[in-house]
Amino acid sequence: MNIHIRDEPEQHQVHRAGLTILELLVVMGIISLLAGLVMPAVNTARESARKIQCVNHLRQLGVALHNYHDAYTRLPAGWRRDQEQKTAYGWAATLLPYLEQSQLANLIDFESAVDSVNNLEAREMTLTIFRCPSDVADNRFLLFEEVGGHETSGLKSHTSMIELPSTNYLGVYGISDPDAVPFQSGEGIFMQDRFLRFSECQQGLSNILMVGERTARKLPSTWLGIMLEGEDATGRLVGNAYLGPNRTDADECEFDSRHPGCVNFLWGDGHVKSISDSIDAGTYRRFASRK
Repeated sequence: MNIHIRDEPEQHQVHRAGLTILELLVVMGIISLLAGLVMPAVNTARESARKIQCVNHLRQLGVALHNYHDAYTRLPAGWRRDQEQKTAYGWAATLLPYLEQSQLANLIDFESAVDSVNNLEAREMTLTIFRCPSDVADNRFLLFEEVGGHETSGLKSHTSMIELPSTNYLGVYGISDPDAVPFQSGEGIFMQDRFLRFSECQQGLSNILMVGERTARKLPSTWLGIMLEGEDATGRLVGNAYLGPNRTDADECEFDSRHPGCVNFLWGDGHVKSISDSIDAGTYRRFASRK
């Protein structure tokens, strides 16, 4: 007897394409959660790297300042006025040969005014070593004419005098405001037309601030030089330490940074160490004084 087995028709499998809305929401939630966990860590790592680079810049400035002192038995003046006393060159400009920038130093005509056509090319130069990578300032800024004297309330200058290359590193003038009293000598290391020796730092080089950082949001600054009649002119080359780092209620010439909770400083003996925003004001001021 022959038995015939009838073939059953094949079942067609149905393949579902894509995700349901619920599944898509779950996936998006997981991705958002991971991004929320990873991005802060990435930003923290990036800021740590930028802070290390900033510290290295200050260390190089420290080596250059000590080499300059070895060569001349003195430090450069905070700012040195030209013969007509209308402009002044900053301490960092005279430091260029000790920062492997002899070619740029040769472009600067120190016998002429800062705004001289002879110094046009130098005024357009921005150097990485003078910039903190955490700051977002432009490479150059306009210096406007001072209107009505220092700290004049309600008056804003609209007359630009000169465009200058930017820096984030300022010499420490002391605890006094470098813009407040013309021709006043500061308590720190960098002053007008004064060439200080390390031996004049009575409390020891390891206990005195030499160079600190400041952002452009506080006050745009320059390494080259200034027009003396410019707005907050001398404060573009040096800063003072009075209230504390990163204080929003401090004078525009005080130090600040974009590093969370601190400002980097170069000390007299060449080491670099951050100062916390929570430092006692009296201690902070003592660090800014050479006596």
